[in-house]
Amino acid sequence: MQKPITEMDRPETRPVGRMSLEDLPPRNVGRWVPRRKAQVVMAVRYGVLSLSQALERWSLSEEEYRSWEALMERHGELGLRTTRIQQFRR
Repeated sequence: MQKPITEMDRPETRPVGRMSLEDLPPRNVGRWVPRRKAQVVMAVRYGVLSLSQALERWSLSEEEYRSWEALMERHGELGLRTTRIQQFRR
């Protein structure tokens, strides 16, 4: 039986003090699932690391990161699914 999802399980509602570098995806991420993208956006938003540190750490372009940020702002974590990009992007 799966444990129910609580507010504390969602990165957008997790208290700032609870997020640390250890909570973030590994540097060598092979696959960017919505949860990992959301963790990176929230880490930058709450100052766990700077945007430049995030871009360098995961070899991201600023454009890629900004698209995650905008999609998450508009649609939440579900907006970060690659299968939903056409549905959410205008």
